[in-house]
Amino acid sequence: DGLGGSSQNYGFSRVPEEQLLRAAREEMTRAKLAVLILPGIGTVEDLKMARDAGATVALVATHCTEADISEEHIHWAKQNGMEVVTFLMMSHMIEPRYLLEEARKMESYGADCVYVVDSAGAMLPDDVRARVSALVEGLECQVGFHAHNNLGLAIGNTLAALEEGANQVDGSTCGLGAGAGNAQTEVLAAALAKAGYETGIDLWKLQDAAEEVVRPILPRPIIIDKDALTVGYAGVYSSFLLHARRAAERFGVDARDILMEMGRRKAVGGQEDLILVVAQDLAAERSGK
Repeated sequence: DGLGGSSQNYGFSRVPEEQLLRAAREEMTRAKLAVLILPGIGTVEDLKMARDAGATVALVATHCTEADISEEHIHWAKQNGMEVVTFLMMSHMIEPRYLLEEARKMESYGADCVYVVDSAGAMLPDDVRARVSALVEGLECQVGFHAHNNLGLAIGNTLAALEEGANQVDGSTCGLGAGAGNAQTEVLAAALAKAGYETGIDLWKLQDAAEEVVRPILPRPIIIDKDALTVGYAGVYSSFLLHARRAAERFGVDARDILMEMGRRKAVGGQEDLILVVAQDLAAERSGK
Protein backbone atom coordinates (compact mmCIF):
# COMPACT_ATOMS: atom_id res chain seq x y z
CA ASP A 1 0.00 0.00 0.00
CA GLY A 2 2.70 2.47 -0.95
CA LEU A 3 5.16 4.46 1.13
CA GLY A 4 4.99 3.54 4.80
CA GLY A 5 3.07 0.36 3.97
CA SER A 6 5.80 -1.96 5.28
CA SER A 7 4.16 -2.84 8.60
CA GLN A 8 2.60 -5.57 10.68
CA ASN A 9 -0.78 -4.81 9.12
CA TYR A 10 0.32 -4.83 5.49
CA GLY A 11 3.36 -7.11 5.48
CA PHE A 12 7.01 -6.17 5.68
CA SER A 13 9.15 -5.24 2.70
CA ARG A 14 12.37 -7.22 2.47
CA VAL A 15 14.23 -4.18 1.10
CA PRO A 16 13.98 -0.64 2.54
CA GLU A 17 11.87 1.69 0.38
CA GLU A 18 14.68 4.21 -0.05
CA GLN A 19 17.00 1.50 -1.36
CA LEU A 20 14.42 0.39 -3.92
CA LEU A 21 13.81 3.95 -5.08
CA ARG A 22 17.50 4.78 -5.49
CA ALA A 23 18.11 1.53 -7.38
CA ALA A 24 15.28 2.32 -9.78
CA ARG A 25 16.34 5.93 -10.25
CA GLU A 26 19.90 4.94 -11.18
CA GLU A 27 18.60 2.87 -14.11
CA MET A 28 16.20 5.48 -15.51
CA THR A 29 17.06 7.73 -18.44
CA ARG A 30 13.69 9.04 -19.67
CA ALA A 31 10.98 7.82 -17.32
CA LYS A 32 9.65 9.61 -14.24
CA LEU A 33 9.99 7.87 -10.89
CA ALA A 34 6.65 7.85 -9.08
CA VAL A 35 5.65 6.79 -5.58
CA LEU A 36 2.27 5.90 -4.13
CA ILE A 37 1.30 7.29 -0.74
CA LEU A 38 -1.91 6.73 1.22
CA PRO A 39 -2.44 9.46 3.86
CA GLY A 40 -2.86 7.71 7.19
CA ILE A 41 -0.37 5.00 6.16
CA GLY A 42 2.40 7.07 4.59
CA THR A 43 3.51 10.40 6.09
CA VAL A 44 4.96 13.60 4.69
CA GLU A 45 8.33 12.38 6.02
CA ASP A 46 8.00 9.30 3.80
CA LEU A 47 7.25 11.59 0.87
CA LYS A 48 10.30 13.71 1.64
CA MET A 49 12.49 10.59 1.69
CA ALA A 50 11.12 9.55 -1.70
CA ARG A 51 11.70 13.00 -3.21
CA ASP A 52 15.28 13.00 -1.92
CA ALA A 53 15.76 9.52 -3.44
CA GLY A 54 14.79 10.81 -6.88
CA ALA A 55 11.01 10.50 -7.12
CA THR A 56 9.42 13.34 -9.08
CA VAL A 57 5.79 12.18 -9.14
CA ALA A 58 3.63 11.71 -6.03
CA LEU A 59 0.56 9.49 -6.37
CA VAL A 60 -1.63 10.48 -3.41
CA ALA A 61 -4.47 8.01 -2.88
CA THR A 62 -7.53 8.11 -0.63
CA HIS A 63 -10.80 6.26 -0.39
CA CYS A 64 -13.27 7.87 -2.80
CA THR A 65 -15.12 9.71 0.00
CA GLU A 66 -12.04 10.92 1.88
CA ALA A 67 -10.30 13.36 -0.45
CA ASP A 68 -9.98 15.90 2.37
CA ILE A 69 -7.25 13.84 4.08
CA SER A 70 -4.98 14.32 1.04
CA GLU A 71 -4.57 18.10 1.39
CA GLU A 72 -1.35 18.13 3.44
CA HIS A 73 0.40 15.56 1.23
CA ILE A 74 -0.64 17.28 -2.00
CA HIS A 75 0.44 20.71 -0.75
CA TRP A 76 3.85 19.42 0.38
CA ALA A 77 4.49 17.62 -2.90
CA LYS A 78 3.54 20.64 -5.01
CA GLN A 79 5.57 23.04 -2.87
CA ASN A 80 8.58 20.80 -3.30
CA GLY A 81 8.45 20.57 -7.07
CA MET A 82 6.71 17.23 -7.54
CA GLU A 83 4.01 16.39 -10.07
CA VAL A 84 0.92 15.29 -8.15
CA VAL A 85 -1.46 12.61 -9.38
CA THR A 86 -4.33 11.70 -7.05
CA PHE A 87 -6.32 8.48 -6.77
CA LEU A 88 -9.95 8.21 -5.68
CA MET A 89 -9.90 4.54 -4.75
CA MET A 90 -12.93 2.22 -4.84
CA SER A 91 -14.62 4.71 -7.16
CA HIS A 92 -17.44 2.25 -7.87
CA MET A 93 -18.81 2.81 -4.35
CA ILE A 94 -20.26 6.29 -4.98
CA GLU A 95 -22.27 7.93 -7.73
CA PRO A 96 -20.46 10.04 -10.35
CA ARG A 97 -21.76 13.37 -9.00
CA TYR A 98 -20.37 12.65 -5.55
CA LEU A 99 -17.09 11.41 -7.03
CA LEU A 100 -16.78 14.74 -8.84
CA GLU A 101 -17.22 16.60 -5.53
CA GLU A 102 -14.29 14.69 -4.05
CA ALA A 103 -12.21 15.18 -7.20
CA ARG A 104 -12.78 18.94 -7.02
CA LYS A 105 -11.30 18.95 -3.53
CA MET A 106 -8.13 17.27 -4.80
CA GLU A 107 -7.94 19.70 -7.72
CA SER A 108 -8.30 22.64 -5.32
CA TYR A 109 -5.39 21.32 -3.24
CA GLY A 110 -3.17 21.37 -6.35
CA ALA A 111 -3.55 17.97 -8.04
CA ASP A 112 -2.30 17.88 -11.64
CA CYS A 113 -4.43 14.83 -12.43
CA VAL A 114 -7.27 13.05 -10.60
CA TYR A 115 -7.82 9.35 -11.22
CA VAL A 116 -10.98 7.28 -11.21
CA VAL A 117 -9.66 4.10 -9.59
CA ASP A 118 -11.43 0.75 -9.96
CA SER A 119 -9.64 -0.76 -6.97
CA ALA A 120 -12.01 -3.72 -6.84
CA GLY A 121 -12.11 -4.43 -10.56
CA ALA A 122 -15.88 -4.20 -10.07
CA MET A 123 -16.81 -1.69 -12.77
CA LEU A 124 -18.51 -2.40 -16.07
CA PRO A 125 -17.73 -0.15 -19.05
CA ASP A 126 -20.81 2.02 -18.47
CA ASP A 127 -19.71 2.58 -14.85
CA VAL A 128 -16.33 3.77 -16.09
CA ARG A 129 -17.84 6.02 -18.73
CA ALA A 130 -20.16 7.71 -16.26
CA ARG A 131 -17.43 8.49 -13.74
CA VAL A 132 -14.68 9.49 -16.15
CA SER A 133 -17.00 11.74 -18.18
CA ALA A 134 -18.24 13.44 -14.97
CA LEU A 135 -14.66 14.32 -14.00
CA VAL A 136 -13.64 15.35 -17.52
CA GLU A 137 -16.59 17.74 -17.72
CA GLY A 138 -16.24 19.05 -14.17
CA LEU A 139 -12.47 19.52 -13.69
CA GLU A 140 -9.82 21.78 -15.18
CA CYS A 141 -6.97 19.37 -14.38
CA GLN A 142 -6.27 16.10 -16.16
CA VAL A 143 -8.28 12.93 -15.49
CA GLY A 144 -6.91 9.40 -15.24
CA PHE A 145 -8.20 5.84 -14.96
CA HIS A 146 -6.72 2.84 -13.12
CA ALA A 147 -8.18 -0.62 -13.77
CA HIS A 148 -8.12 -4.02 -12.09
CA ASN A 149 -8.96 -7.16 -14.03
CA ASN A 150 -11.09 -9.14 -11.59
CA LEU A 151 -14.03 -9.24 -14.01
CA GLY A 152 -11.80 -9.51 -17.08
CA LEU A 153 -12.57 -5.92 -18.11
CA ALA A 154 -9.34 -4.03 -17.43
CA ILE A 155 -8.45 -3.44 -21.09
CA GLY A 156 -12.02 -2.72 -22.21
CA ASN A 157 -12.63 -0.37 -19.30
CA THR A 158 -9.39 1.48 -20.03
CA LEU A 159 -10.41 1.96 -23.65
CA ALA A 160 -13.80 3.23 -22.45
CA ALA A 161 -12.07 5.74 -20.16
CA LEU A 162 -9.96 7.05 -23.02
CA GLU A 163 -13.02 7.40 -25.23
CA GLU A 164 -14.57 9.58 -22.51
CA GLY A 165 -11.53 11.88 -22.44
CA ALA A 166 -9.15 10.41 -19.86
CA ASN A 167 -5.64 11.85 -20.23
CA GLN A 168 -3.71 9.20 -18.30
CA VAL A 169 -4.23 5.45 -17.88
CA ASP A 170 -2.32 2.79 -16.00
CA GLY A 171 -0.95 -0.63 -16.82
CA SER A 172 1.53 -3.15 -15.45
CA THR A 173 3.64 -5.66 -17.34
CA CYS A 174 2.20 -9.17 -17.05
CA GLY A 175 -0.71 -7.52 -15.24
CA LEU A 176 1.33 -7.63 -12.02
CA GLY A 177 -0.92 -6.23 -9.32
CA ALA A 178 -3.46 -7.03 -6.64
CA GLY A 179 -6.45 -9.30 -7.24
CA ALA A 180 -6.39 -10.51 -10.84
CA GLY A 181 -3.90 -7.78 -11.63
CA ASN A 182 -4.11 -4.50 -13.51
CA ALA A 183 -4.50 -3.75 -17.20
CA GLN A 184 -1.66 -5.74 -18.80
CA THR A 185 0.59 -3.09 -20.34
CA GLU A 186 1.77 -5.14 -23.30
CA VAL A 187 -1.84 -6.05 -24.15
CA LEU A 188 -3.00 -2.49 -23.59
CA ALA A 189 -0.27 -1.11 -25.86
CA ALA A 190 -1.33 -3.46 -28.67
CA ALA A 191 -5.01 -2.61 -28.21
CA LEU A 192 -4.23 1.13 -28.21
CA ALA A 193 -2.21 0.79 -31.40
CA LYS A 194 -5.09 -1.04 -33.10
CA ALA A 195 -7.48 1.68 -31.89
CA GLY A 196 -5.31 4.37 -33.47
CA TYR A 197 -3.66 5.85 -30.36
CA GLU A 198 -0.04 7.02 -30.70
CA THR A 199 1.72 5.92 -27.51
CA GLY A 200 5.36 5.96 -28.57
CA ILE A 201 5.75 2.49 -27.08
CA ASP A 202 7.95 -0.10 -28.77
CA LEU A 203 5.58 -3.07 -28.52
CA TRP A 204 8.24 -5.73 -29.17
CA LYS A 205 10.56 -4.37 -26.48
CA LEU A 206 7.65 -4.11 -24.06
CA GLN A 207 6.68 -7.72 -24.74
CA ASP A 208 10.30 -8.80 -24.23
CA ALA A 209 10.46 -6.95 -20.91
CA ALA A 210 7.28 -8.67 -19.76
CA GLU A 211 8.30 -12.16 -20.86
CA GLU A 212 12.01 -12.08 -20.02
CA VAL A 213 12.18 -9.84 -16.95
CA VAL A 214 8.85 -9.71 -15.14
CA ARG A 215 7.31 -13.14 -15.72
CA PRO A 216 10.28 -15.10 -14.29
CA ILE A 217 10.02 -13.24 -10.95
CA LEU A 218 6.25 -13.49 -10.50
CA PRO A 219 5.54 -15.26 -7.20
CA ARG A 220 2.31 -16.69 -8.68
CA PRO A 221 0.43 -16.50 -11.99
CA ILE A 222 -1.73 -13.41 -12.45
CA ILE A 223 -5.05 -15.03 -13.38
CA ILE A 224 -8.76 -14.65 -12.79
CA ASP A 225 -9.26 -17.59 -10.45
CA LYS A 226 -12.34 -18.09 -8.29
CA ASP A 227 -11.09 -15.88 -5.45
CA ALA A 228 -9.96 -13.03 -7.71
CA LEU A 229 -13.27 -13.16 -9.56
CA THR A 230 -15.08 -12.91 -6.23
CA VAL A 231 -13.13 -9.72 -5.42
CA GLY A 232 -14.67 -8.05 -8.47
CA TYR A 233 -18.09 -9.61 -7.93
CA ALA A 234 -18.19 -8.54 -4.26
CA GLY A 235 -16.67 -5.12 -5.03
CA VAL A 236 -13.91 -5.28 -2.42
CA TYR A 237 -10.41 -3.84 -2.41
CA SER A 238 -8.15 -6.01 -4.59
CA SER A 239 -5.40 -6.02 -1.96
CA PHE A 240 -7.76 -7.97 0.31
CA LEU A 241 -7.24 -11.11 -1.78
CA LEU A 242 -4.03 -12.46 -0.28
CA HIS A 243 -5.12 -11.51 3.26
CA ALA A 244 -8.42 -13.36 2.70
CA ARG A 245 -6.64 -16.47 1.43
CA ARG A 246 -4.33 -16.55 4.46
CA ALA A 247 -7.25 -16.08 6.84
CA ALA A 248 -9.27 -18.76 5.05
CA GLU A 249 -6.46 -21.26 5.48
CA ARG A 250 -5.95 -20.33 9.11
CA PHE A 251 -9.62 -20.64 10.11
CA GLY A 252 -10.70 -23.37 7.69
CA VAL A 253 -13.25 -21.34 5.76
CA ASP A 254 -13.75 -20.37 2.10
CA ALA A 255 -11.93 -17.20 1.01
CA ARG A 256 -14.91 -16.36 -1.21
CA ASP A 257 -17.20 -16.25 1.82
CA ILE A 258 -14.78 -13.87 3.54
CA LEU A 259 -14.66 -11.59 0.50
CA MET A 260 -18.44 -11.55 0.07
CA GLU A 261 -18.91 -10.64 3.72
CA MET A 262 -16.29 -7.89 3.44
CA GLY A 263 -18.29 -6.55 0.50
CA ARG A 264 -21.53 -6.71 2.49
CA ARG A 265 -19.86 -4.71 5.26
CA LYS A 266 -18.59 -2.19 2.68
CA ALA A 267 -15.02 -2.54 3.92
CA VAL A 268 -12.41 -0.30 2.30
CA GLY A 269 -8.64 -0.21 1.91
CA GLY A 270 -6.97 0.00 5.30
CA GLN A 271 -9.41 -2.41 6.95
CA GLU A 272 -7.38 -5.55 6.32
CA ASP A 273 -7.59 -6.41 10.03
CA LEU A 274 -11.36 -6.89 9.63
CA ILE A 275 -10.65 -9.90 7.42
CA LEU A 276 -9.47 -11.87 10.45
CA VAL A 277 -12.61 -10.92 12.38
CA VAL A 278 -14.83 -12.03 9.49
CA ALA A 279 -12.93 -15.31 9.07
CA GLN A 280 -13.22 -16.02 12.79
CA ASP A 281 -16.97 -15.26 12.73
CA LEU A 282 -17.49 -17.58 9.75
CA ALA A 283 -15.56 -20.36 11.48
CA ALA A 284 -17.66 -19.92 14.61
CA GLU A 285 -20.89 -20.07 12.60
CA ARG A 286 -19.72 -23.27 10.91
CA SER A 287 -18.96 -24.92 14.23
CA GLY A 288 -22.26 -23.76 15.72
CA LYS A 289 -20.64 -21.70 18.45
